[in-house]
Amino acid sequence: MLRSKIMSCVKCNLSKSRTNAVPGKGNPTAEILFIGEAPGRNEDLKGEPFVGSAGKILSEALDYAGLSRDDVFITNVVKCRPPSNRLPLQEEKDVCHEHLSKELEIIRPKIICILGNTAYGSLLGGDSITKNRGKIIEKNGQLYFLTIHPAATIYNPELKSVLKDDMKILAKAVAKLKQ
Repeated sequence: MLRSKIMSCVKCNLSKSRTNAVPGKGNPTAEILFIGEAPGRNEDLKGEPFVGSAGKILSEALDYAGLSRDDVFITNVVKCRPPSNRLPLQEEKDVCHEHLSKELEIIRPKIICILGNTAYGSLLGGDSITKNRGKIIEKNGQLYFLTIHPAATIYNPELKSVLKDDMKILAKAVAKLKQ
């Protein structure tokens, strides 16, 4: 029901330029939920989150940490691709927040992994993911893990090892939470 609601949403101007809305996808009982910025070109075409270059990088980092995409849930702050991959506008983030809130309510993850500055700012009001990455923050009873967006490694390949190391930290944190 939520998926079809997202797919048919026309509450902001992003709906006019999209090919497909991109609801979250993954394990409905996931302990880890990843939140990125917005769909890119490949995501817009396929209607699935993180299926392009950044998605491949995320999958590699998860594998490195012993995690699987089958075990997690992946979504974005906004569900439609902004034109020319620009940052989502505040109005667009505000409109999509009800969809994101509903996904969080349904999945109820042990920890939310925030990927990049847009998600960090949207969910926690933060503004420097690089200064705070690798940390766990608790807010309103929910745990958040902060890391860079996988797309950042495309422009700065040295960050790939940072992302992989952060995924290892995340995996260890989740293992501790299970104990």
